[in-house]
Order: sequence, then structure tokens, then C-alpha cells
Amino acid sequence: MSGHEHPVRDVIAGVWRDLSDEVRVDPLGSLIAIRNGRGRKPRPKIMLAAHMDNIGLMVAGHAGEFLRVSAIGGIDARVMPGQPVTVHGRRDLPGLVVAPPDFLLPSAQRGGVALVPELLIDLGLGAAEVAAQVRVGDVVSFAQPPVALNGGLLASPALDNRASVAAVTVCLEALADRSPVWDVLAVATTQEEVGLYGAQTAAYALAPQLAIAIDVTFGTGPAARDFADRTYELGKGPTIAFGPNLHPVLYKHLSDCAERGGLPYQSEPVAAHSGTDARAIQIAREGVPCALLGIPLRNMHTPVEVVHPQDVYTTGRLMADFIAGLTPDYLGRLARELD
Repeated sequence: MSGHEHPVRDVIAGVWRDLSDEVRVDPLGSLIAIRNGRGRKPRPKIMLAAHMDNIGLMVAGHAGEFLRVSAIGGIDARVMPGQPVTVHGRRDLPGLVVAPPDFLLPSAQRGGVALVPELLIDLGLGAAEVAAQVRVGDVVSFAQPPVALNGGLLASPALDNRASVAAVTVCLEALADRSPVWDVLAVATTQEEVGLYGAQTAAYALAPQLAIAIDVTFGTGPAARDFADRTYELGKGPTIAFGPNLHPVLYKHLSDCAERGGLPYQSEPVAAHSGTDARAIQIAREGVPCALLGIPLRNMHTPVEVVHPQDVYTTGRLMADFIAGLTPDYLGRLARELD
């Protein structure tokens, strides 16, 4: 989760190491994999940014044999009671999120949803053992196992945004037998859920000429029928976003690339800043032309997020096709078409 990405970073590094020429970790913990292009040095660079952190909980205090918690990132408290979790104390401890009886909640919350500060974690241990094993500040992760649903869908915690890390992996695999001119900088960023910090520092250090941020977006589902104008179909490809936080010509070129390759996509208007790594990358140094791809996802910021794996694959293929088509003079073309 945010600020504690090292376990998943080690897994990603083990895969990306075989797909790149260099892998390193920056001072804020982001994983950077560099695939050298075949163009003449100094080669232009494109950054692919997908955050590897996810939401979670932190122990905020002891309440006898129970634990009180605070949220790391945005938590949808409506689905939390009954969720299995792992408390990462002096040793990993299985537990359950529980809500107090309604009559014990603050009067303003009775009959409604118990907010995160009112939730408790039950470890099944006595108060003395809980105090000995768990410290304030220890983190808590969701222990819900992945579930293969009907229709080819996948439900799991942390698909925001591990689904996009997987899409970047698909892109690197697809580029293995192609020879792009540009250097490709694949970055699994840290701390997106608490402030876009990993993308901000990585973009400053790497100074790319172009960037694509990959994240999830709100997927259409039975609970979102009244919001069809703000949600996107699972299995119909990624969204390509357009708006003031994003470069209009990159939007057009990615859309054209998808159509040439017969890859499905959806257009997503983003009227303000996107709230994704694209927001931080766009204003790094003197500014970076930035695009945003979104993988439709249901139940965002819950332990049962849902995606269609085909959208992950399509996202990776689209990035690979776009990168393979970049020419040494592409930035000049970008400037001309913007005029």
C-alpha cells in the first residue's frame, strides 16, 4: 500500500528485469525499468507511469482486544464490515473488520454507514496479546483472495492500480520483438493514493519528452446505471482521456493508433485535473506532453474491485503500437499539429 510498496515492487522487478535493459529503484521507492531504443543518442524518452501502491489501513490505537484504524488513501467504508484483513504487526495476524452495534455509534451515524474511525479489527486475541503483537502505525492490508467471475471478469483487492502495472508489462512484452526508436521508461510509481508523489519525483528525475499515465477509471455496472455518462463499459477497451490536464494531439494520435490496429477504446472527458499520475507528470520541470489511459473498474477503492483482463491486454497493446510508431522527429510533429 502507499508508503509500503516494497513487497509488490520486488515482484514487479522480477518480471520487468527480463524485459528491459536496466532496472533501478529511485529514492522515493518507485521502480524504473529502462528499455533502450535503437535511435541515435541522445534518444527521446517516453515515460509509462502506473502506480503500484494501493489503499489500506493503519493501526490508530488499541481498544482492549480490538484495534482502531485510520485510512491510507480513500476507503469506501460501506463495504468494510466483515472484510478479512492481515495486520502486519510483529508478525502477520489474520483479522476481520467489524462495526460496533448501531446504538454505540455517534448519533449522526446511527442507521447509516459506520465510518472508518468507528470501525474495529478483531484478531481473536486477548487485549494483552494484541498490545504485545501490534503497534500503533502498523499497516493493515486486505486479505480478500482474487475471484474469477462469470463473463471473464476478475475481482480482487488492489486492481487499482495493479491492473495498469500489468498493462505496462504487456507493453514491454509486446516491444520485445520490435525495435522502437525512443527509449521507454516504465515506472511503477509510489504513493499515488496519498498525493501523486512517486510520479512527481520520477518525472522530474527522468525528464521524459512524452508520458502516458495508466490508471483505472469508473466502470459501468448494475449500481452505476444512473451514471452512464460518467462510467465506462468493461470489456470495451481502455478509455483515452481528453481535457486540460492532457495533451490534445496525443489524445488524437492514440485514438488513431487504436483505430488502425483494430483495438477497442472509449473516449473519456476529464474537465479538471485527472487526479492521476498524469497531473503530476504534466507539470514536471518545464512540462511534459501527457496522455492518460484508463482501465474500466467496478467497485473502486474496495477489496472487491473488478476488471476485465482483456482491457488490460488491449491497453498494453495500444501503448506498444504507439511507441513502435514514434519517429525521431515526433516532437516536432506534435508541436506543428498543436498549432
